[in-house]
Amino acid sequence: MTSHVYTLHSTLELPLEDVHDYFEDPDLPAEIEDIEITRRNNTLIVSAVAAEDTISKYTPTAQLKASVTENRIYLDEEEEDEEGPGPMGGGPSGGPQWGAFGQEEEMERPSELVEYACFKGDRETVLQNTALQYPMFEVLCGLAKQCEKGSLTAVTARDGQLEATRIVDGEERAATLEVVEDPRENGEGGGVNWRDNKFIS
Repeated sequence: MTSHVYTLHSTLELPLEDVHDYFEDPDLPAEIEDIEITRRNNTLIVSAVAAEDTISKYTPTAQLKASVTENRIYLDEEEEDEEGPGPMGGGPSGGPQWGAFGQEEEMERPSELVEYACFKGDRETVLQNTALQYPMFEVLCGLAKQCEKGSLTAVTARDGQLEATRIVDGEERAATLEVVEDPRENGEGGGVNWRDNKFIS
């Protein structure tokens, strides 16, 4: 049966280098033969390459989209404003260090700028195109388990059954699925308004 991704919200972010490392030898669904990674300025696009004969080569396949930002990472555990000896502190001979009077010791912590891939937004922003959408969602779940920061929540259907997914800081968490339907609001059309209902708590 056909699988669907109905709703999705992501706040995932991880170092760009980790994204490339993860896709060097990923465990891909059977429908996806390979992954292509493209960077356009500050946008990262991870595209699915369909397995042979699964879909037409002219059909746009699902892709993950992330923004690339730079974060400053400190390389030690020292406090930024660590207090040093006072102006009357003792020197090697036990006498006052007059040369330090009125001066603040400025200690610059070692740091570096690291590029991060931020998969943030709803389904239309993070997971684009419908062909191979569910297999690419499974790829996103695998990537979410590598993230130390951020969360991924989603409502999907597989084999006719609704499923809730919740991954927080790299760990799968329990998720509950609640479908709310008011016949008076839906009228004859019936069905669930997926966009306006909250499914995961």
